[in-house]
Amino acid sequence: MKESDRKRILVTGGAGFLGSHLCERLVRAGQDVLCVDNFYTGTKENIAHLLGRTNFELLRHDVTFPLYVEVDEIYNLACPASPVHYQHDPVQTTKTSVNGAINMLGLAKRLRARILQASTSEVYGDPEHHPQQEGYWGHVNPVGIRSCYDEGKRCAETLFMDYHRQHGLDVRIARIFNTYGPRMHPADGRVVSNFITQALTGQPLTVYGNGAQTRAFCYVDDMVDALVRLMEAPASGTPVNLGNPCETTMLEIAQAVLRATGSPSRIEMRPLPADDPHQRCPDITLARQLLGWEPTTALEQGLRRTVDYFAARLAAQAHAEGAPGNVVPVSATAREARAALS
Repeated sequence: MKESDRKRILVTGGAGFLGSHLCERLVRAGQDVLCVDNFYTGTKENIAHLLGRTNFELLRHDVTFPLYVEVDEIYNLACPASPVHYQHDPVQTTKTSVNGAINMLGLAKRLRARILQASTSEVYGDPEHHPQQEGYWGHVNPVGIRSCYDEGKRCAETLFMDYHRQHGLDVRIARIFNTYGPRMHPADGRVVSNFITQALTGQPLTVYGNGAQTRAFCYVDDMVDALVRLMEAPASGTPVNLGNPCETTMLEIAQAVLRATGSPSRIEMRPLPADDPHQRCPDITLARQLLGWEPTTALEQGLRRTVDYFAARLAAQAHAEGAPGNVVPVSATAREARAALS
């Protein structure tokens, strides 16, 4: 990349699942990347392979406090994104979404930098309109156990739009639907990581409710591509749905994981948690029009890559703890991975 084309890009939450993949994409493109994370859910392991790069820098920082750096663009991804993590400290979750947005918007205002907010499909709550379009205002329980995340992200969107209207700030809002892939935390409580971990360790796959609830699963590489395109596209003045428009039921994803792992695990039904949405699927018409984007990774293909990552991680952990089994290379087949873990 020419020096004149190189940007200084801040990624908050850059050591997390999605943030680390975004940092990797930007570093490979030749951008100067500043990764900021407080390591509440992110890990240094996720970005360890980038630490030796001259165009990558890591800073431990909590976005609920002001940050004074010089950058050209800001991707604001900082916030726990799984129910297990964001419900552990709901007050801090709300502070991260709201105070974090205020601090990053203040930084962007001072620098006149373009800023992207990683919002979420959770702003739609348990939707009454299906599939969800950006103009739908949502059906959210403001006092439920998930509201720290749902309402925190809704408030962040409000702040972004008000900074745009009041201060002329160049803002982008990405409403991210279910994303999966390597570097997901094994204990984050999300359905894909839960199912894969359970399958690889011979446990029952726990499906909540009747298993007919739907989600739309987007592979992480596709999502990162969408975020970069949204940052680089002309401003639209509206949030943009990013996700896979193909619905999958919980039972279907459980069965797909069993096929990908070759596991003999059974499926076990459990009661549905409070405020758990019954349907979730994006209308990505706007993303297609504005970004020329839609997901290209098939679910079975993405699951195989994710299974290989989890198998290697679990096998390495077992090896480090002196348990039987060999470290499984990422390129191993799922069935070989499961055999090595048994």
